[in-house]
Amino acid sequence: MRSTRIARGLTATAAAVVLCATATATADATTAPRAGADRALPSGSHFYVDLHSKAAQQAATDLKAGHLKDAAAMAELASWPVAQWFTGTADPADTTAAMAQLEQKAARQGQTAVAVAYNVPGRDCSQYSAGGAANSADYAAWIDALAKGIGNRRTVVVLEPDGLALSPASCGGTAEQQSQRLAEISGAAQRLEQQSGATVYLDAGHSAWQNTGTMAQLLIDGGIADTRGFFLNVSNYQTDSDSVRYGAQVAKCVWYLGHTSGATAGDCANQYWPAADADAWYASHVPADADLPHFVIDSSRNGLGPWTPAAGTSYPDAQTWCNPPGRGVGTRPTADTGTPLLDAFLWVKVPGESDGTCTRGTAGPADPEYGSVDPVAGGWWPDQVHGLAANASPKLSFNPHVIG
Repeated sequence: MRSTRIARGLTATAAAVVLCATATATADATTAPRAGADRALPSGSHFYVDLHSKAAQQAATDLKAGHLKDAAAMAELASWPVAQWFTGTADPADTTAAMAQLEQKAARQGQTAVAVAYNVPGRDCSQYSAGGAANSADYAAWIDALAKGIGNRRTVVVLEPDGLALSPASCGGTAEQQSQRLAEISGAAQRLEQQSGATVYLDAGHSAWQNTGTMAQLLIDGGIADTRGFFLNVSNYQTDSDSVRYGAQVAKCVWYLGHTSGATAGDCANQYWPAADADAWYASHVPADADLPHFVIDSSRNGLGPWTPAAGTSYPDAQTWCNPPGRGVGTRPTADTGTPLLDAFLWVKVPGESDGTCTRGTAGPADPEYGSVDPVAGGWWPDQVHGLAANASPKLSFNPHVIG
């Protein structure tokens, strides 16, 4: 009888959530404040929770199958906010309608929508998530449609993951293609910032990728002056601490490059310097009261940090970013970070969606880490999402702002 009561309790809990669920630098000239500098997220902001998300649907599936432990875990996962991705449609009017619908749902729940714009031409360097708008004109029209859907409602916009860190210059593209990409991102930022409630962040890769100075220059060229700042670690697994440190360096380097005559990207201390040396460099080159861009971190899958293949295992290309095994969801989404430049932890990448059909440089088609073929990029993977929930750090619990 006791086990029956426990099972019923778990079933009710899962079902309820599924259903309801610093010295000085030599300045060139006084620069105007960044356009998005005043778009701070209000303290205590709560981000939109989709009560019919893939995790919520998985909870219902597990519940129906009698897998009560999995159902409860998925219900807990589904109670936390995850960004909504917009990846392009044939008719811009559909994008406007979809964005407006998201805003209406968020407003009804008293929450802030988090939207990912992912449609830049040639996205992902034609890899697993290849696609995007056909050309710059189509992209500008799509961004305009997305902006119209936002209206004047408070919205976090994650503008083009990999759009700058993996721009054409990083994968054999021409100078013209690189120039087009920077113009596309910059134009999109300017258009989105016309919406009074939009808080826009640009792509800054992650802490184990582009050199600090290289990334800072890309952000400047991509229009960070028109935004609140940048985002880190989207669809990756770097730790919060490494991301915070890298983010602070990038923010300071952006200021230094924009305010120092003759400065070049290679001047900035980077994440590969000894920590004390890098700290000393920034303390002597960037004023303590400098107006710095802010950033957000994707903590959706970095609870256990990055993956390293087991000792004795060797792959031609380990693809540590692609469906690494044994990972867990990380810090819960919140705008109360306790870190001055860090506006929020967000879950941007949807936990449980595959990174692509990884082969680790082998002939494939199976992923040797799993012994099976991974789902295509964006494909739902029940085994993976169950693992991410089981390995969550900190341990998963229900979001009190949904069930309270």
